[in-house]
Amino acid sequence: MSRVYLDYNATTPLRPEARAAMLKAMDVLGNPSSVHAEGRAAKAIVETARRQLSDALGAAGADIVFTGSATEAAALALRDQGYLCAGVEHDCVSTWARAALHADHNGFVRAEDPRNTALQAVNSETGVIHDLPEGLGFCDAVQAFGKIPYGFDWSRAERAMVSGHKFGGPKGVGALLVRQGLEVDAQLRGGGQEMGRRSGTENVIGIAGMGAAAEAAARDVDQGRWDAVAELRDWLEGTLEAAAEDIEIFGQGVKRLPNTTYFAVKGWKGETQVMQMDLAGFAVSAGSACSSGKVRASRVLQAMGVDEITAGSAIRVSLGLETTRGQVESFARTWIEHYRRFKKRAA
Repeated sequence: MSRVYLDYNATTPLRPEARAAMLKAMDVLGNPSSVHAEGRAAKAIVETARRQLSDALGAAGADIVFTGSATEAAALALRDQGYLCAGVEHDCVSTWARAALHADHNGFVRAEDPRNTALQAVNSETGVIHDLPEGLGFCDAVQAFGKIPYGFDWSRAERAMVSGHKFGGPKGVGALLVRQGLEVDAQLRGGGQEMGRRSGTENVIGIAGMGAAAEAAARDVDQGRWDAVAELRDWLEGTLEAAAEDIEIFGQGVKRLPNTTYFAVKGWKGETQVMQMDLAGFAVSAGSACSSGKVRASRVLQAMGVDEITAGSAIRVSLGLETTRGQVESFARTWIEHYRRFKKRAA
């Protein structure tokens, strides 16, 4: 049986446009910091990708700093800055910001002091979309870009981050967007690359792929291609609700990503469901890819006021543009079969 991948919030397939750009970049010899012709050719690849990202992200008013990941971008922006956040933020943000803000039962956060607040545009587990306050100090746009309309300039944030592999680019490359005129203290010092903000020879191949993927991802959003994915997600939720009256779907009823559903049946452990689905040929997760392997209740759900047992029973299904109706129907049938077995054992 062929496998069905339903974990697009963790990582996405490499887009053909990204693959083509990377293969082309592999044939370029130079170091982008070198001044000779070979170096200038490599530098041109980096600057083309920077322009592609700027256009795709609506970031004409920002400097774009390439990093090795969104995690590195978060550290570059947040370390020693004293930002506040809520417990629903990704670990790479909450590591550097103080989790002093409250999240309501949908995960919404009120930022009383936006300039000193780090706030996600979208939650990676629930898919809930935030209304970003003007003048936000830092925005995690990793899950937003490439799935819903997002523009750095109209968001009016001071800093934001994205990750290449979340929208069809390669793994191992991210970017920090910094409002022009703002300073960022370099964490990696040496050659002074990336406008002195991130030393180290740029990952030319990865950056080329990220730029091409960003261009294609923005085009898909503009063309409304995610509307069909939202219909599949809604069908899946309706089907599961009809079969499992005790299912709880988090964030249902508020604005969410079109591809994400996060749900729990209390007492049916999330890691058990993930393993059962994996053996049946379906890739899903128990939450953020960076934390789901640690076999613990979702910190995000607990910050939303969900009890620990329910939070430990949640799984996330995230669809992609390549996901078919047949794949979703097959997953629904399989999950419902295992649900009925669970209820029979628990009776």
